[in-house]
Amino acid sequence: MKRKVLSLLLAALLLLSVLAGCEKDAGNGDDSPEVPDNGGQGETPQDPQENTPEENYDGKLVFDHAMELSYAKCFSVDYYKGGYKLASISDGTKMLIVPEGMSVPAEAPEDAIILRQPVNNLLVSSTPVTSLINAIGALNAISLTTYDADSWYIDSVKDAINGGSLTYIGDYKAPDYEKITAAGTTLAFFSAMLTEDVAAQLDALGVDVVVDQSPEEEHPLARVEWAKLYGAIFNREDEAQAVFDAQAAYIDEIAKAENTGKSVAIFYITSKGALYARNAGDYMAKMIDLAGGRYALPQVGVGETGTVKMEFEAFYDGAKDADYIIYIWSVGGKPENMEAFLERADILSEMKAVKEGNVWCTTPDFFQIQDTIGSMVNDIHLMLGADENTDTLTYLWRLK
Repeated sequence: MKRKVLSLLLAALLLLSVLAGCEKDAGNGDDSPEVPDNGGQGETPQDPQENTPEENYDGKLVFDHAMELSYAKCFSVDYYKGGYKLASISDGTKMLIVPEGMSVPAEAPEDAIILRQPVNNLLVSSTPVTSLINAIGALNAISLTTYDADSWYIDSVKDAINGGSLTYIGDYKAPDYEKITAAGTTLAFFSAMLTEDVAAQLDALGVDVVVDQSPEEEHPLARVEWAKLYGAIFNREDEAQAVFDAQAAYIDEIAKAENTGKSVAIFYITSKGALYARNAGDYMAKMIDLAGGRYALPQVGVGETGTVKMEFEAFYDGAKDADYIIYIWSVGGKPENMEAFLERADILSEMKAVKEGNVWCTTPDFFQIQDTIGSMVNDIHLMLGADENTDTLTYLWRLK
C-alpha cells in the first residue's frame, strides 16, 4: 500500500515538472527581451547605403545622358551629373555649360568655350537665332544686335530695342567694337555671313564666337530643333521642347493628307534684275514636299542649299509649267502687284502660274522666324488647296 502511494506522488511531481518546462518554452526564449507587436511601425535596421550622402559632382564630368534629337544632325548636347552640359556643333565648336555655383572641371575639353550660368549679355548677329532664343523666353539674355529696330519684324525684339534693353551696334560687317567692349560682352552668335576681319577683331577683344550651323541641316524641322541647343544653354529645355513639338505637329497632320502633286517654283529678282531660284537641295524646296507638293526645279542645285543665279530663259524653261510661284518678296525687289511683278521680265507673263493667278509672295518676316517653320509649311499646304477667294495666309499673300 505504501509503495502504491509513493508511486502516485512521484508521477504527480514528474507531471508538474513537464508542465513548467512547456510554459517556459512558450515564451520568448531564454533571457530574450520581449519585442512588442507594433504593427511594423517600430524602428528597423537601416540599409547602410541609405545613409550615404549624395555624391558631390562639383568639378567632375560624370556622363549621365545625351539629348534626344529627332531631326537635327549639326549639334548635340551631352548631360553630366551635377548639371554640367557639353554642347558640340558640326564645325568643331564646343561649349561647356557650367551650372551656377559649380567650378570648371579639370577634365573640361581644352578647346571648349566655357559658359557659366546664368548665360547673358550676348551679342547675336542672326535673326533666326534671335527668333529661337525669343521663342523659349530668353530674349533678355541678348544685349547687342547688328540689326536696327526698323529691320525687325518680331515685335518683342523691336520693343526691346526701342525700350533700351537691346542695343543696336551697327551692321554685322562693321559692328561698333567700342560698344561691344563697353557692354562687357564675351560671347557672340553669328550667322555664316560672319567675315574674317570681324571674327579676328572679336577674338582680339576676347569675345568667343559661335557660328550658327542650322542652315546646314537637311530637314526643315531640324532648324526649329536648334531651339533645344539654346534651351540647354539657358536651362529652358522644356520650353524648347514645346516650341519644337508645336511645329512638328503641323507636319504630322499634313502627312495624313494625300499628296497634291502640284508643282511650285520659288525665286526672287533683285532690284538690279538678277534672278535667283532656290536650289533643289534647299530647305524651302523640302518644305514644298512636306506641304504635299513638289519643287518645280528638281534638277537645279541638287544637294545644295541656298539659291542659284539663273538666266531668265533657263528659269522659264524649267518652271514655265509650275502650278504655283512663291516669290521671295522680302529678299528681292518688292512688287506690290502683278503689274509691277511682270515689269521685271516679259517672259514671266507666259508662265502657267501667272496666267492662272497663282503667284504668292512671302511676308517680310518669313526668314526671321525660324521657330515657326512648321506653320509656314502648313501655309504652303493651304495655298495648294486654296480657291480664288483666298488671298492671305499667315506667311503668304497672293499677288494680284
